[in-house]
Amino acid sequence: MTPLRPHLLAPLTALAALTTAVALGAGLLVTPSTAAPVADGRLVAQTEKPRTPKPKRITEYVALGDSWTADVVLVNGDGVPDTTYAPIDCAQSYRNYPKLVAKALGVQRFQDASCGSATTDDFANPQTGLPLGGTNPPQFDRLTKRTRLVTVGIGGNDAGIASAGLDCLNLLPVDNPLANNPTGLPFGGCKAKYTEGGTDRLSERIKASEPKLVAVFKAIHRISPKARILAIDYLSVVPDHACYPTVPSTDTDMAYIHAKFLELNAMVKRAARKGGAEYVDTFTPSLGHDLCTGPTVRYAEVYGPSVNDPAVGVPAHPNAAGARAQAQIVLDYLSKNPRRMQ
Repeated sequence: MTPLRPHLLAPLTALAALTTAVALGAGLLVTPSTAAPVADGRLVAQTEKPRTPKPKRITEYVALGDSWTADVVLVNGDGVPDTTYAPIDCAQSYRNYPKLVAKALGVQRFQDASCGSATTDDFANPQTGLPLGGTNPPQFDRLTKRTRLVTVGIGGNDAGIASAGLDCLNLLPVDNPLANNPTGLPFGGCKAKYTEGGTDRLSERIKASEPKLVAVFKAIHRISPKARILAIDYLSVVPDHACYPTVPSTDTDMAYIHAKFLELNAMVKRAARKGGAEYVDTFTPSLGHDLCTGPTVRYAEVYGPSVNDPAVGVPAHPNAAGARAQAQIVLDYLSKNPRRMQ
């Protein structure tokens, strides 16, 4: 998801860059491990390719989605983000899960339209106002009548999950010390903020996003009538408890935002069923790899450099290990469900 809108991504980008500069200057950048966990929990060498299923050969594959599809990165061993398919400020990794899937399947024609901070509105319209002033063309523009496989990861930004998650951050491991926490101050209180007055506004936003996703899936069917559509949910990286200072929040707030992620994935599953897409569960296989786990175990990063692959990514977004896990889950799904592949 990335779900970070540009005004939220900019301060995190600056902070991540500063963290990296300090780490490098002090000689603290950790040498990356030669092995990384994948979805089933075992360790594989960084150079090992995902296991390749044997479905019918795919002639054209298009990836659509937000930052959890782009697997947004600020800088890694490949350098700055990939500009092959989208502007640099979409922050696409060269090794995000769509690219790994396309390579493993030997796809003839591939397009990756994913972009950080994308919403369903950016599928039919240009995504403007990116951090460096770039514009990502409408994601639907990459679809053609020849498209045979489409992966879609969207919905988190429509529901406002990313900004709500930032509201949970707390410099202190105690309940919000302010009665009305001004926006942007890291004093937590996200549960109190979004449930004030007895109405859970975040739950309402999630429900309101469902028809938007259904419309997306139906539009893909119209544009690419022979395509198989996979609706990809969100990895299990948001814990149901805090682990201060790694995840600076209170247990109450983390339990709340974790529950909202469960609601978000349930909404994606319903929308897939109503819109004629296949639901791919990445949440269950990724249990045990949340932000509170160790640096070589977690599938998403906190602040600072990643030790899965040398990189600085966007906090609370999939890292290199998470991207490999996402790719393997999709490949395993296709291997076990080869039907309708054309």
